[in-house]
Amino acid sequence: MARFSRRDVLKGSSALALTTVYATPIRAQAPAADSITPALIEAAKKEGKIVYYTAIDLAVAERIAKAFETKFPGITVRVERTGAERVFQRIGQEYSSRIHAVDVVNSSDAAHFIVWKRQGILAAHVPEDVAKHYAAEHKDADGMHANFRAGMSVIGYNTKLVTAAEAPKSFADLLDPKWAGKMVKAHPGYSGNVMTATFQITRDLGWEYLEKLAKQRIMQVQSSTDPPKKLALGERAVMVDGNEYNALQLKEKGDPIEIVYPTEGTPMAVGPNAVFKAAPNPNAARLFNNWCFTQECQQLIIDIGALRSLHPQAKEKVGRRLLKDIKVMKDDAVGVERTAAEIKARYAKIFGV
Repeated sequence: MARFSRRDVLKGSSALALTTVYATPIRAQAPAADSITPALIEAAKKEGKIVYYTAIDLAVAERIAKAFETKFPGITVRVERTGAERVFQRIGQEYSSRIHAVDVVNSSDAAHFIVWKRQGILAAHVPEDVAKHYAAEHKDADGMHANFRAGMSVIGYNTKLVTAAEAPKSFADLLDPKWAGKMVKAHPGYSGNVMTATFQITRDLGWEYLEKLAKQRIMQVQSSTDPPKKLALGERAVMVDGNEYNALQLKEKGDPIEIVYPTEGTPMAVGPNAVFKAAPNPNAARLFNNWCFTQECQQLIIDIGALRSLHPQAKEKVGRRLLKDIKVMKDDAVGVERTAAEIKARYAKIFGV
């Protein structure tokens, strides 16, 4: 895998700060809420399309796009899906070359939005539902982004290969020699979810924990969407850090997967949405971003995507554990942004990937 740090990307895009296009200062307060109006819909239809960069699993992202296209006929959504760290690199490389292709972005690494906001390339946009319903902790004070979803990095096991009695219950249990050569793990250099999880684990458990885990001969994959799929296929008995929503989807479909929320706490990452100031389709971008935060769309991501919504009016699917009942590790986007380059380098050295 090609490896780029945030420092690499920022070097390539440092000229942005010198141009008048991006010299508009960050607002002192969030703008007025933006609502879905007939005038906005008509303006969006004239543009006719949206380019959506996202780290959400492709099947789920395409369902979101299809639902929007059905609700607003005449506007197509082009989904560009890759891992969150790749999304960040791609936008940095495009903007350093004055390529403005993306309208709306979603990343599972909230630290990316700290960088984009600092660069001055995000548009101030507050969807109506965000203004009315979202807690302050889930929306930027200047209106540059808001948390579209939340996700967790969970342990899991294949129920045909591991019994409930012998299954790991904690991160510490994964160090048991009996799991050597039987586990799969995603990479923080590709996945924003795993980048965030790696920060939280090393903060709470220490780097020595990962040094011990690396001796367990773990199968290394890229995206956090991959470990649940490897588990379902029986290629590995246990996953270290698959994303919860893919694991839930597979479990509810009947695949032999069980989810474990580790006793030390489950790493949790929020996934913000933002509109770019230089979006090629600004009205369609605003319409799409508005709709993403409605109760309708938030219920959709729960029902079809098994994602965690932060909209207080959205209802969790019956049978799933409520977020409030899960012990989670504390999210810290500022900490992730500050240490991301170190995390990637140190992780690569420890795991040899």
